[in-house]
Amino acid sequence: MDQLNRRDKERKQGAWAVEARGLVKTFGENRAVDGVDLLVPTGTIYGVLGPNGAGKTTTINMLATLLRPDGGSAKIFGHDVVKESQIVRQLIGVTGQYASVDESLSATENLIIFSRLLGLGRAEARQKTADLLEEFGLSEAAKRPLKNFSGGMRRRLDLAASLIAQPPLIFLDEPTTGLDPRTRAQMWETIRRLVKTGSTILLTTQYLDEADQLADRVAVIDRGHVVAEGTVDELKASVGTSSLHLKIQNSRDIEQACRIVEQVLKVPSAVSAGQITAPMANADRVTDLLISLREAGILLAEMSVQKPTLDEVFLTITGKGVSENESESSDSNKKIEEARV
Repeated sequence: MDQLNRRDKERKQGAWAVEARGLVKTFGENRAVDGVDLLVPTGTIYGVLGPNGAGKTTTINMLATLLRPDGGSAKIFGHDVVKESQIVRQLIGVTGQYASVDESLSATENLIIFSRLLGLGRAEARQKTADLLEEFGLSEAAKRPLKNFSGGMRRRLDLAASLIAQPPLIFLDEPTTGLDPRTRAQMWETIRRLVKTGSTILLTTQYLDEADQLADRVAVIDRGHVVAEGTVDELKASVGTSSLHLKIQNSRDIEQACRIVEQVLKVPSAVSAGQITAPMANADRVTDLLISLREAGILLAEMSVQKPTLDEVFLTITGKGVSENESESSDSNKKIEEARV
């Protein structure tokens, strides 16, 4: 893909947390992933987004060694996910795999067991558990059995468990689904802190504002292919320029205002619900426009400039909105369960 050629110079400098080329995965007649390429620099937050049936979940599961690729290759910090899967598993943390050994045990007991399995001493395990429960706002529920936890509490515990050893690469599969706005914001801060302290984050999300807030780069996957890749600003710019929105005080002036907008900005304009909208290719001309409107005696009630949104990016690139792929997830999860046994 172009992104691979474009970043060959960066590749020579090393520092790839994830390097995937031509990944393929099929489920029966369904080619869920069909030649996906990804390059994720270390020390960054990388978002993987896509509409229903895109293949993003299956891609993550292959990178995390939960599914074996049918084609292509993938490396985590230079280690092949198939040939060196045991090494790869020591370098990654994965959320979405419910962090519990026993539903009847408390959050504290489960985290301590996970800590001990990862090689922490008894005192260190207890301290790490206490710190994580405090950080994720679970201290008050620490002694409560996991079977009594809400969905949002489980999401927080999942992430806490994946951070016991704070691996170099953390896969976050929709980490804030089911969380209230306050807890969601806290999770964002935790994710940013993880990157500042040396981790790389690869996340899937249904929340476009989450990608906007967190991701350094974003890959849009559709029908098993990466159809767009870049920073959020680059993706927004790819679907058009910002637009100027004007609301005129006196509706009788709208027709004349449209003519002035088109003469000064040299672009077509449109009127909808009493509001004039026009592409804003040259921001410097907006000042000239305001002067021209004032000289014509046309008064503004409102004025705003809007950049393209990630929603528009998805609608333009894929023709669909963003949501989880139920059929893909079902097939993928079935294979994952088989791999865990």
